Amino acid sequence: MRVVALDLGKQRVGVAVSDSAGTMAVPSTTVARTGDAARDRARVVDEIRELEAERVVVGLPLSLDGSEGPAAAWAREEAAALAALLDVPVELYDERLTTVSAQRSLVAAGVKGRDRRRVVDQVAATVLLQAWLDGGRGTGTGG
Repeated sequence: MRVVALDLGKQRVGVAVSDSAGTMAVPSTTVARTGDAARDRARVVDEIRELEAERVVVGLPLSLDGSEGPAAAWAREEAAALAALLDVPVELYDERLTTVSAQRSLVAAGVKGRDRRRVVDQVAATVLLQAWLDGGRGTGTGG
């Protein structure tokens, strides 16, 4: 099953995709936000369809203690808006520390500042998706 993961941000949306067997996540792209929510969602939906996703996993930015704050509420709203535009299941999955993990991986790989900012969202989506693929399926935060 091909799964697409989204790392939602106010400036950019990181996109990752699984292989067709649903075992390995790879970075796909970063969608820069324009400030027009409907237009941005349409671009993300186009990307999801182009990748032939059978399921979409959206990162849910919980606080370290597991509680939901404004960022999580916003992610829930975005996921619901995307789900209304798609004909595949959309679920939320705990994304705590995915961006931190992505940043560390990129630093360890020697990726410099500007280049790192350009791909960190894709890598965060990849970390999220790989966690989901490695056993988190169905045990996430629902959606």
